[in-house]
Amino acid sequence: MVKVGLDTDSPGNQAGYDANPIFSATGFSQLHDSGTGGGASLSNFKLWPLPECDSFASCNTSMYVRQTLRAVLPDGSPDDAGSPGYFATNLSTGVQVELTASRRTALHRYTFPKSSREPRIVVDITNDGLNSNTEPVININTTNGRVTGGARFASSFGPGRYNVYTCVDFKGYGYDFEAPTEYGVWMGNSPVQYSTQFIQLYSGFVSEMGALLTFPPSSNSTDQVTTILARVGVSFISSDQACANAESEIPDFDFDGTVATARAAWNELLSRVQVDTQGVNKETTELFYSSLYRTHIVPADYTGENPNWVSTEPYYDSFYCNWDTYRTLYPLMSLHDPEVFARIVRGMINIQQHEGWLPECRGATIPQYIQGGSNGDPILGEFFVKFYEHAAALNVSADALYTALLTDAEDQAPNWNIQGRQATTWKQYNFIPSDIYGSGGAATKQVSRTLEYSFNDFSIAQVARILNKTDDVAKYQARAGNFLNVWNENVTLPSHPSIKGMMQPRFANGEWNYTDPRHCSVNDPLQSTCYLDATNHDGFYESSPMVYSQYVPQDTAKLIAMQGGNKSFIDRLDLIFDEDYFDVTDEPSQQIPFMYHYANRPGYSTQRSRMILAESYNTTVNGLPGNDDSGAMASYAVFYLVGMYPLPATRQFLLASPYFPKVSFYNPLFNTSTTIIAKNFEGNPADGKGGTVFVKSVTIDGQPWHSNCYLDWDVFVNGSTIELELTSDIDTPCGEGPDALPPSLSTGGYSGLI
Repeated sequence: MVKVGLDTDSPGNQAGYDANPIFSATGFSQLHDSGTGGGASLSNFKLWPLPECDSFASCNTSMYVRQTLRAVLPDGSPDDAGSPGYFATNLSTGVQVELTASRRTALHRYTFPKSSREPRIVVDITNDGLNSNTEPVININTTNGRVTGGARFASSFGPGRYNVYTCVDFKGYGYDFEAPTEYGVWMGNSPVQYSTQFIQLYSGFVSEMGALLTFPPSSNSTDQVTTILARVGVSFISSDQACANAESEIPDFDFDGTVATARAAWNELLSRVQVDTQGVNKETTELFYSSLYRTHIVPADYTGENPNWVSTEPYYDSFYCNWDTYRTLYPLMSLHDPEVFARIVRGMINIQQHEGWLPECRGATIPQYIQGGSNGDPILGEFFVKFYEHAAALNVSADALYTALLTDAEDQAPNWNIQGRQATTWKQYNFIPSDIYGSGGAATKQVSRTLEYSFNDFSIAQVARILNKTDDVAKYQARAGNFLNVWNENVTLPSHPSIKGMMQPRFANGEWNYTDPRHCSVNDPLQSTCYLDATNHDGFYESSPMVYSQYVPQDTAKLIAMQGGNKSFIDRLDLIFDEDYFDVTDEPSQQIPFMYHYANRPGYSTQRSRMILAESYNTTVNGLPGNDDSGAMASYAVFYLVGMYPLPATRQFLLASPYFPKVSFYNPLFNTSTTIIAKNFEGNPADGKGGTVFVKSVTIDGQPWHSNCYLDWDVFVNGSTIELELTSDIDTPCGEGPDALPPSLSTGGYSGLI
C-alpha cells in the first residue's frame, strides 16, 4: 500500500517523481499510484527536512516556499538513487534523504549537514497531488513528538472523496532524544510555536497545514552530522490504526533491516522468472527485469484498510484501470504469481458482494470512472480458466466468482460510468446504440463498449463451460459475437478504397451513424481525441475505428473473413503500421502486432513486435511509451521480450521467439518450472528487423508440437521444456493442418478446454 517517494513540482509528476533536475523537490510522501492517467494521485503526507532557520517562526513550511532543487551530478542528472525497496536523494540544502517501506509504513532517514544545529522536519497533512484537502485534523504529542492527523481528499479519476490518516514518530539515528526541542502547528507559511492541534471544519479556509518539529543535534561538535529517522504509518481507517500499523511493522526503526527485508521479497518474486543472458546486451536484461518489477506495484494490498465494510477477505485497491491491465498484466501473473492473483480475485469478488458490481477503475477505496467495458470479467475469467482445479485450495469460491460475473452481465448499475455495464441496453439491442442515454451518463464510447462487452461475455462463456453450464455457454458465446452488430461493411478508409469495412456507431433503430475511420489517430483531419469526455459522441475510446476494427480477440478468424481473407487482412495490418494508426501508448493497439499469426504469417508478428520494442522501449528516463498504465505497458514489454502474447481468459499464448536463449517460469502453486529454449539463438537485431528470430518448429518435452504459433497452458502446469528451432525466413507459417492456427470462435475454437 505504501509507496514512499519524492514529489516534485513538475507538471508531469502524476506519480510524484520527475527525474529532470530543473524541477524542485516538494516533499517525500507515502502512498502514490504508479503510471496512471487522471490527476496526480495519493501524494499524501509529505515530510520535508529543514537544515536551518533563523528561528522557529521564520521557517518556510508552505510547499511552494520550502521546495528546493536536488543536488546535480557531473553529467547533469539529479543525485538520486533507487532500487527495489530503497530510494535516496541529496538535496541542494545539503540534506541526504533515504526512504524505505513495509506494507503500510514508510521509514525515512534524514542526514543533515554538519552545520545544522537545529535540524527540523515538516509534516505536511494537507498537500496531496491535487491540493484538494478538506477537514484536516492534526495533533502533536509534546512528550515524544508523535504527529497524528488526517484529512479528506479528492479522487484522481472520479467524483468521490476519501479519508486517509497518518501517524509519524521520530528517533535519533546513532543517538537518543526524548522529545523535540520545539514543536508547533503551521498554517500556510506561518508556524505557531508550541501549538499542539488544529481542526479545520470549513472548506477552503486554509490551503496548507501541518506540524513542524525541531530536534537536538546528535553532538555538540560541529564535525558530526545529525541523522533523524521518521516512521510514517498510514491508514484509511484512523490515525490510531496508522500508529498500530507502524508499531507492528517497523517496531524498532531498523532502516537497514527494512531495506533488506524489502529487497529479499523483491528478489524472491522476480527470480521466479529466469533468463539466460549469454549473447544478450545488458540493456535488454535491465529492460526485462525493470518491466517485470513494475507489474507488481499495483493493484495494491490494502487488506485491513477498507473503511467501507468489515470483511475477513483480502482487500486490494488501485485498480487503475482494469481496462488497461486485463490484456497482459493478469496473464503474466498467472505464469508466476498465482497466490497473489487469487487474493486479488477474492478481493474483487468481495467488492461485488458489498457494492453490487466488480470493481473496474478504483483508487483510494472509492470507485472511479470506467474506461472501456466491465473489465473485471476477463480478469476473473483469466483466473478461473487457468486455475479452476485449484480454486478451492486458493480459497476462491467458484459459485461466488460466477455470481459476480453474471451480475455484471445481467444487472444494470445505477451509474454504469462508475461500475458495471449498460446491461439493459446491451441485452435489448445486442450493441450499444448512439442514441440511448439512460441513467449512467452521457452516451460515449458506444462502439468501444460494444467490443469490450462482447469480449467480457466471451470470458463468461469460458467460465460457464468449465462449470458445465451448457445453456450459459451458448448464451454468452452468442453475445460474444455481438461485435458483428457494429461492423459496417460499406465504410472505407478515405484515400484507401480497398480498405473496406469498419466498426461504426449505430442508432437504436438499426440505421448507421458514421465516424471517420481516421478519427482519433494522427491522420485525423480534425485532430480529435477520444478520452473521457461527455461531449465525445463519436463512439470510440482512446483509439481510432481503424484500430478498433481489428479488436476481436475471441474471433479473429471471423474478422479476417469480414475483411476479405488473409491477404486483405495482412494489407490492412501493414497499413495500420505504415501510416501510424498503431499507437503503442493505447491498449486497444496492443494485440495488433501479433495478429499476423491468425493469417498464417507469424514471422510478421515477430518482426513487428520487435520493431515496437526497438522504437518505443529502453531503460532511459523516457523509455516508456506514455505512462505505464498501472503495469500494462510493463507486462506488455515482458511478454514481447519472452516471445509471447497472451489471450486473456483462454489457455493459449501466441508464440514468437524470446530475446534470450533460455527463459524459465517458476510457478509456486504447481511447484514446476517451464523452460523455453531458442536452440539456435543468434542474438537480437537492434532495430528489430530480420535476423534468425522466426520460429520454424516447436517441440515440447522432446515431442513435435503441431503449431509454431501458440502454446497451451498445459505446458506451464506440467513444467515442460519447449524447444524452438529458429530461422531467418520471415514467411515460415504456423504449421500444417487447421489446428496450427490459433483458435477462434467461428472456427470451432474454445469448444473444449484448449
